[in-house]
Amino acid sequence: QVQLVESGGGLVQAGDSLRLSCVRSGRTFSRYAMSWFRQTPGKEREFVAAINWSGSSTNSEDSVKGRRFSISRGSTINTVYLQMNSLQPEDTAVYYCAAVDTEYIGGDSNRYPYWGQGTQVTVSS
Repeated sequence: QVQLVESGGGLVQAGDSLRLSCVRSGRTFSRYAMSWFRQTPGKEREFVAAINWSGSSTNSEDSVKGRRFSISRGSTINTVYLQMNSLQPEDTAVYYCAAVDTEYIGGDSNRYPYWGQGTQVTVSS
C-alpha cells in the first residue's frame, strides 16, 4: 500500500504564496509519478500539475503552466512540492496529492490509484 500525506495548506491573502508538500511512504516502485489535483465543493477534481519519479518530466494545467504554480521533487524521491505564487481567491480548494506506479503525468484522475487526504487552501480577497 502507498500512503500520501499532504501539508502546507492554510488561509492566506490574495497575492500571497504557499508551498504544499506531499510525502509518499509504503510500497516502493522503480518508476512512478506524483501529481497535484484540487477540488472545490460541487465540482470535479481538477488537475494542477504532475512530475515523474526522477523529476525529468513535468506537466501542468494550462492555466498555471509556466505562471504561478510549479511542481518539483524534493531532495528525497518521496517528497513532491507545489509552489503556488500570487494566489487568488479562485485558487481556494482542497489540494490533493496523487501517485501512480508508472510515469504517467497526465491529468486523468482515474489513472492515479493512490490519493492523500487533502489539504485546504483558502485565499481571501
